[in-house]
Amino acid sequence: MDKVTNIVNKAELAGTQIAHDMSIWGLFMQADIVVKSIMILLILSSIWCWAIIIDKKITFKKLNKRANKFERAFWSGEALESIYKRIQGHATDPMARTFCAGMNEWKLTMDSRAGNKEALSASLQQRIDRAMATTINREVNYLEKYMTFLATVGSTAPFIGLLGTVWGIMNSFAAIAGSHNTSLAVVAPGIAEALFATALGLVAAIPAVVAYNKFSTDLNRYADRLDAFSSEFSSILSRHIEQQSTNRQAA
Repeated sequence: MDKVTNIVNKAELAGTQIAHDMSIWGLFMQADIVVKSIMILLILSSIWCWAIIIDKKITFKKLNKRANKFERAFWSGEALESIYKRIQGHATDPMARTFCAGMNEWKLTMDSRAGNKEALSASLQQRIDRAMATTINREVNYLEKYMTFLATVGSTAPFIGLLGTVWGIMNSFAAIAGSHNTSLAVVAPGIAEALFATALGLVAAIPAVVAYNKFSTDLNRYADRLDAFSSEFSSILSRHIEQQSTNRQAA
């Protein structure tokens, strides 16, 4: 009798194991609708994060390459007027657009000869600095696009996955209570489905956090580079303004 009971139990256990597909696709398809919705949300978030990561990686690589090229031209000894005429209207990177913003303010004031001789130097310098600062802020704000999404996914995805886990485990315990069977074969599939949601949350969050930290550092370095260029360019223009003011006074 005991032998027959053991055979029946083994058969039931085997049937339970066959009924539950423990592959990734099987865990997803057999999950509760709430857990499944959470999984889909996390998968879509992870895909979008990787799209942002790839885009940011390419963008920062291009920006640094173009900035290096522009700085070589700027410090090559070529006249500022010549550089300005060559890139005016089609500047392709933030550093070149910062340069054009400063030169635009310089040209507008010099061409119009606005202001008296005493006030021209100070007012023009302030307008140039303000124009370049505004351009830098606008460029940095544009480069920060989608960074908030990475930060949000990095901080919330584990908790969203944990919500799916808690919900799945609740369903598992409800199934145990309904079947009056505490066998591990009954509990394991539901718990596996629940833990899969947490795993997806970590898969989405970890790359997002790492990428956010890296790109934040890259963005800060690039912003510092723009600020340094702006200060150097402002100093050059300041010397030109002072020289022109001196020449006017001598005349």
